[in-house]
Amino acid sequence: MTSTQPQGGLFRTKSVEQSIADTDEPGSKLRRELGAFDLTVFGVAVLIGAGIFTITARVAGDITGPAIAISFVIAAIACGFAGLCYAEFASTVPVAGSAYTFSYATFGEFIAWIIGWDLILEYALGAAVVSKSWAQYLGELFGGSSTAASLELGPVTFDWGAVLVIGALTVVLVLGIKLSSRVSTIITSIKVLVVLLVIVVGLFYIKAQNYSPFIPPPGGEQESGGGADASLLSLIAGSEGSTFGIYGLLAGASLVFFAFIGFDAVSTTAEETKNPQKDLPRGILGSLGVVTVLYVATSLVLVGMVSYTQLATPPGSEESATLATAFSLVGANWASTVISIGALAGLTTVVMVLMLGQSRVFYAMSRDGLLPRNLAQTGSRGTPVKITIIIGVLCAVLAGFFPIDELESMVNIGTLFAFVLVAVGTVYLRRRRPDLQRSFTVKALPVVATLAVISCLWLMINLTVETWIRFIVWMVLGVVIYFAYSRRNSVLGKRERGEEASVTNPGGGPTAPPTQPQ
Repeated sequence: MTSTQPQGGLFRTKSVEQSIADTDEPGSKLRRELGAFDLTVFGVAVLIGAGIFTITARVAGDITGPAIAISFVIAAIACGFAGLCYAEFASTVPVAGSAYTFSYATFGEFIAWIIGWDLILEYALGAAVVSKSWAQYLGELFGGSSTAASLELGPVTFDWGAVLVIGALTVVLVLGIKLSSRVSTIITSIKVLVVLLVIVVGLFYIKAQNYSPFIPPPGGEQESGGGADASLLSLIAGSEGSTFGIYGLLAGASLVFFAFIGFDAVSTTAEETKNPQKDLPRGILGSLGVVTVLYVATSLVLVGMVSYTQLATPPGSEESATLATAFSLVGANWASTVISIGALAGLTTVVMVLMLGQSRVFYAMSRDGLLPRNLAQTGSRGTPVKITIIIGVLCAVLAGFFPIDELESMVNIGTLFAFVLVAVGTVYLRRRRPDLQRSFTVKALPVVATLAVISCLWLMINLTVETWIRFIVWMVLGVVIYFAYSRRNSVLGKRERGEEASVTNPGGGPTAPPTQPQ
């Protein structure tokens, strides 16, 4: 049984069968070399990074106080609901592109473009943010300051440390997915050991008084000035700011949500997985469960070791606290050094997997003609070389010249928007195509999907008004590009018109007959 597909317009859909068939197209085929263990490692690799080593201390000191552990739990619940939907969708449509591909099979081309454009924002900015955190630790380890790996070029600060790590990882990704997996496994093992060390050693420095008040009263030195700097929810509710108190707790959940970004990158490797129907759900849900426990434990240890006020960013300073800062404050400098080394290792894999996810979404969009088709060509090692290099250059520019806090909030809102569409799309596809094989199904899916949507929208309205404005501008730019280029060059549109389109022969000429959408 197949459903009737719209034959034109903005909401023409690309059938699941056509999406799977396109994975065998000559000249753009990816290699299936990954198993369940590889995917779980990728998930843990991308999830244990900036969330533990950098963001936790800064958010605790500036936004939430000791209640950051609750913020992590709130963010984890939202990700858990979305993760279940991702697991079912990924096992049903095992094709590169993650939420972009899922949306193409359900909501149609225009929505697919919007979510793909959104994912470009998520992964590119995410890689840039984490690479800047990597540079901070590099500076602390070798230069004694988090700004030692950057240069002042007049009014602009150039973060050469961030550009360095992005350049090196671009080379690794070009060389092949299996090499990337091996590098990720080794480095992930190191950083998990470091996180466990943090928890065990930190327990000996905990003081009960540091947990009081667990939810600090609103205000304080770090209070936001309101307006565009306040969260959308606090502005609607008439609050003066979103620092500490209940609004700080909720705003903190929206910020530490960044720590969970990346588990969806596992689904972008669907075409490179040996048994995607079974291995993708295991990789997605397994990695989420492991890191949630580690995040909550680490945050409780952190705010128990030192007062949250000691982690606050000084007014006018760009140098914020990190996990290593807490150990330095209690005199455990040796542990601070070990954490810095572990952070460098840990953040490396985060950048790599985010860049991997970005390149696979870009690849899927190019193969569908929504971006230039010739970019979807794969090299001798089965990787999209051109796209990987383009992504490397883009991420390097962002990381080299833009402030970390502005990039971070944009990543969060883009990811939450993607999660909402995946949750809705999972329910829609199950009702529309009940005949499709599903090796993983979510129990009470309508309830789970509804909770995913509500929790993600809740976190979105706790982001700043300024973030919302930037997100809307980015989306408007995407709409302009779609109508100016993508709609006209869509492979699906060309097939409907009886035209031919091929990655190996983008200029036309003799090719296999076009496959009509079902």
